[in-house]
Amino acid sequence: MIKEIAKPLIPAVKWLSVAAATAAVVVSIQVSADDQDQNGLKVSQYNAIPEKAALLTPSKPWSPASGFADLIESVNPAVVHVSTSGFVQQRSRARSRQGEQFDFNDPRDFFRRFFEGNPYPNERFDQDQPEEPNENDGERETRPLGIGSGFIISQDGYVVTNHHVIDRADEIVVTLPNGEEYDAEIKGSDPKTDLALLKLANANDLPYVPWGDDKSSRVGDWVLAIGNPFGLGGSASTGIISALGRDIRSGPYDDFIQVDAAINRGNSGGPLFNMNGEVIGINSMIYSPSGGSVGIGFAIPASLAQGVVSQLRDSGEVQRSWIGVEIGEITEDLAKAFERENQEGALVSLVRKDSPAQRAGLEQGDIILSFNGKKISEVRNLPKEVAQSQVGKTYPLEVWRNGKLKKLKIKTEAFPSDDELAGTPKKQEKVTPSSDEQMGAELTPLNDELRAQYRLPAEAKGVLVLSVERNGLAAKNGIRRGVVIEKFHGIDVRKPSDVSAALKEAKSSKLPFVPMLIRSSRGVTFIAFKYK
Repeated sequence: MIKEIAKPLIPAVKWLSVAAATAAVVVSIQVSADDQDQNGLKVSQYNAIPEKAALLTPSKPWSPASGFADLIESVNPAVVHVSTSGFVQQRSRARSRQGEQFDFNDPRDFFRRFFEGNPYPNERFDQDQPEEPNENDGERETRPLGIGSGFIISQDGYVVTNHHVIDRADEIVVTLPNGEEYDAEIKGSDPKTDLALLKLANANDLPYVPWGDDKSSRVGDWVLAIGNPFGLGGSASTGIISALGRDIRSGPYDDFIQVDAAINRGNSGGPLFNMNGEVIGINSMIYSPSGGSVGIGFAIPASLAQGVVSQLRDSGEVQRSWIGVEIGEITEDLAKAFERENQEGALVSLVRKDSPAQRAGLEQGDIILSFNGKKISEVRNLPKEVAQSQVGKTYPLEVWRNGKLKKLKIKTEAFPSDDELAGTPKKQEKVTPSSDEQMGAELTPLNDELRAQYRLPAEAKGVLVLSVERNGLAAKNGIRRGVVIEKFHGIDVRKPSDVSAALKEAKSSKLPFVPMLIRSSRGVTFIAFKYK
């Protein structure tokens, strides 16, 4: 059945039109390949596959006058079509006709993965969490889940694609441009970067493409994207690099290459080439209010993807370093509150118990300025540097604490599981609310019941805001019901009287702002509290 996924193109295109009219955007994130030595090869026909395995690169340097035909012919044989199918629960008509829901006021809903999922427009298959069957559901059956793109990185049939393309798939078929089909197994997958590595069964002597150096790329450089949009088969589009190092807040490792080449549904997993025929990125997502390409596409840089793919190939999983902190950005007001002359660094809002950070002596309110000698100019630099560091190795840290520069050493550990991060809930405690007239808020200590009610983690500690006065000091600083005050002007807050004491201390200082550490169901962060 899976081999017929790409045939019914008309229903798939019709489904896309419906989705585009009711939803926002499509997204995807991609990966690259494995380093190889180059030895140029010229392929004479667009869909030709060499008789013997070869590293595919153009036979002569590209120039604008020569167009893109030679370049496309050279690399296209290694770009593949990925089809997936899986067991799904056939749902009742009332439940299966629901469409995707989007919040058009939330700009994040304009970023969507864009692999061609759900070729059946009247059925909805949830790709995030499978539902448990109930008495109203029908029997389980195998259905196509979607189609995407990928590319071959070795002669023995390793293929890179996206995690979301193969997620929950029970069967995967990879089709080469010449029509040859291979069953594929998942060698490894990494949801955090949305990368996956496949191995084609009984494959040998296949053409493959090399990695390129995205670090040497510049804004304005020409790029080539090849993929499988709408299941139409190998399609090429060209454009330029619009921006480098783009952070769209889709995850902790955002460092996208932004391009204006046309990218659409089904392109997930497809490579982004430079003019030397090298993979410098993996076409990742698009920004589009309509659901189609508007010339704003994103690709994961090869420099980030190579490490992930290498680990998936060696062990089937990705092991990342961890130091055990939650961090936030430094606003202009927070910089004043922490007596900083600029907004560089990562502000530590939480140090986890028994973590490398705690053992290294890191504290809440520290500003990490460098890790392993590399400058942390903005908050997103730290997660990437830590994740790419070696597990179990000791690295130097530079932090800003109490107006002075401090040097520390920290030994990284492997990233813990979700269960380990969750911790053990504390015992139930009785609490008594009280009103703080100076703050203009009703405050109460925390207990397990309140943590559960406000969706706070077991580790949350401090004073919970039950209500705020409309024109009170708390409301003017953006503090709302459900917020937990954990630290205020350097004072650990555990009861409402601690807030009053900290506010009194703040009013005696000469700073325009003082730092306040607050927590909500969304996480923990510092704000610059204005007390006048």
